[in-house]
Amino acid sequence: MSVIDRLTGELSRLPGVGQKTALRLVHHLLKGSREDTMRLSRSLVELAERIRPCRACGNFSEDELCEICANPKRDRSVLCVVEEAYEVGAIERTGQFRGIFHVLGGRLSPLDGVGPEELNVASLLRRIADAQGEVREVIVATNASVEGEATAVYLEGQIRALGPRVTRLARGIPVGSDLEYVDGSTIAQALAGRREM
Repeated sequence: MSVIDRLTGELSRLPGVGQKTALRLVHHLLKGSREDTMRLSRSLVELAERIRPCRACGNFSEDELCEICANPKRDRSVLCVVEEAYEVGAIERTGQFRGIFHVLGGRLSPLDGVGPEELNVASLLRRIADAQGEVREVIVATNASVEGEATAVYLEGQIRALGPRVTRLARGIPVGSDLEYVDGSTIAQALAGRREM
């Protein structure tokens, strides 16, 4: 197998990158400067060697604790549970959340063989229990997919037994949307989650 075929195969394993896109990326690298390709290569090696999961929350970090867990100014009474590490960034970019996070590393999916044992559920429950009541609210911020909802329901039962309040991110109509173009499921969730004006 040629170097081009091997790299195309490796790139096509990335999410959202098919065989054709991978081949285009390889040819883009070949047409670019050698220095650019070497810089990319060094960055990938550095990523593999220096980045690891935060020992507290599972977010990616260069240090034993990520910046959020190491920050003493964060509100440790509110813990937000997300499926994947990149979702931490999405919530952080809002500038509205000052609590801490826990990354599950996926969602429950029995058809794919993903149960609680394959996720960071045990460490989440241990973390809440070890906090001895300091964690007063756990926000379950899993996605609105069937698997995300199943994960949320499972977590609620496990977390509620430990004492904290369990909340879920609100679901509903995106800002700027026209009702006629919003699907029925989203409208139903918005109606169920309505609040006083």
